[in-house]
Amino acid sequence: MKKYFLLVLFAIFAVSCSKKVEVTGNLAGGSPLERIEFIEASGVATLPLTNIGVDAKGSFSGSFEAPNNGMYVMTYAGKQAMIYLKGGQKLNISGKAENFPVQFTITGDAKKNNDFLKEVQTFIQGYASKINVGEMVGKDEPAFLKEIQKISTDFEKNIEAAAKKTSPDSEVVTFKKDELNASVLGLMNQYEMNHGTLSGNPSFKVSKNFKDAVAKLETDKDRMLKTQPIYRNYLLAQLSPDFQTFANKNKKEGDLTSVVFSNYLDTKKEMSQVTKDYLLAFVISSSDLAPGMKHDVATKLSKLVSDKIKDATIKKDMENVLFVISGPKIGEAAPAPKLIKADGSAVKLSEGKGKPTLVMFYASWNPYISEATIPVLKEVVNFYKSKMDFTFVNLDDTKEQFVKASNAMLKGVPGNNVYGEGGMNSQAAKDYGIYGFKMPSFIILDKNGKVASRFFLNLGDPEIVNVLDQQTGLKAPSVQPEAHLQNDLLAPKPDAPTK
Repeated sequence: MKKYFLLVLFAIFAVSCSKKVEVTGNLAGGSPLERIEFIEASGVATLPLTNIGVDAKGSFSGSFEAPNNGMYVMTYAGKQAMIYLKGGQKLNISGKAENFPVQFTITGDAKKNNDFLKEVQTFIQGYASKINVGEMVGKDEPAFLKEIQKISTDFEKNIEAAAKKTSPDSEVVTFKKDELNASVLGLMNQYEMNHGTLSGNPSFKVSKNFKDAVAKLETDKDRMLKTQPIYRNYLLAQLSPDFQTFANKNKKEGDLTSVVFSNYLDTKKEMSQVTKDYLLAFVISSSDLAPGMKHDVATKLSKLVSDKIKDATIKKDMENVLFVISGPKIGEAAPAPKLIKADGSAVKLSEGKGKPTLVMFYASWNPYISEATIPVLKEVVNFYKSKMDFTFVNLDDTKEQFVKASNAMLKGVPGNNVYGEGGMNSQAAKDYGIYGFKMPSFIILDKNGKVASRFFLNLGDPEIVNVLDQQTGLKAPSVQPEAHLQNDLLAPKPDAPTK
């Protein structure tokens, strides 16, 4: 009996501590070429937590680990919806693909929390449409503060009424109140920055009453910092004028914005370290971090994260996204995850030593793979095939999809067609940091199986052409230096010979 009781107690504990979210649903009219992803909204430089396929009827199912209870972005077909999720929940999402995200229904464990958010959001959208920010900023300070107080009171009354109607968890109500306070702080910052200009009084300074009102809204600023990206935006907006002055005096040619901002934060002795960590991570992500960034930029950002960010979670998230963007380090042995061929036999990515290898990661659902990539890929393969091997790693959901996709897309293209079992959840995807936004992508391994390049999203990038030439000893025909569309083949120069 005692043993049975302990087993039951352990099971209850395991469920209560679970971070796993299980999601099913149907978006009628959905396309198998589109994917569903969930991204933590309050994180820094966060990556998709899952990539879920949609079948021909619009149905989908999947699961993922939710790092925290909070808001998550659900994306489908380039559209986004905000959903509040907690670890251990099971939910179902239904609607029409053409109406997403304006109309959809959530049932299951997450229903009451998201019903509450929907109620509040409907009110906010109607209320906000009546607010004339320009007119508010032009008012004298007492009148502005009176209007700000009315906005806060109206919103809070609506939040309380919606909570009474839908019975959400208390933490969701707190989240919405924090979001309200952060939004109001943004309005107050606009007033402080712009009222002097609009009123014709450039020497205008806010009063103690104004500052007291700000302090009241920031009572729980540590919590807001962690859960509200809009609050981080507010903090950055406050710092912006001072930072611009600092940058004008201290920025040197070639300096990354993130590095200059980090140097600026070093002067803010009164600011907490965790605030500096969040703000620096935000600036890195929005200013310098981007798919296809140069190797030297990735190196500088990696050093900046290592040296300046102290919070373990923020540091880990930033290191992870840097790895995903830039890939394994150049010069190191390439990861060698297990892959399989169409006949089921196992193969490792680095087995074919002796020649350099161009590796392509792709999936049939990626919209660029057939329209733009394959014609360019054929040109590259035909030019370099005497001196280079080619491996095409498919990351579709099933082996059957891999076989069908490789036969349809890569028929007649010399190279090794292989599959990462589990698709986007495969070891190959993890080892090389492959996500939906990073496909199709290309990386070059040297003849000894070491990483010879960063990741590229464009076969027309002059840098990948240079690496291919260096690794093979061949010289590609000259091309124009720019390519604006992903994987578009660069047109030959007017005086270059054509085939």
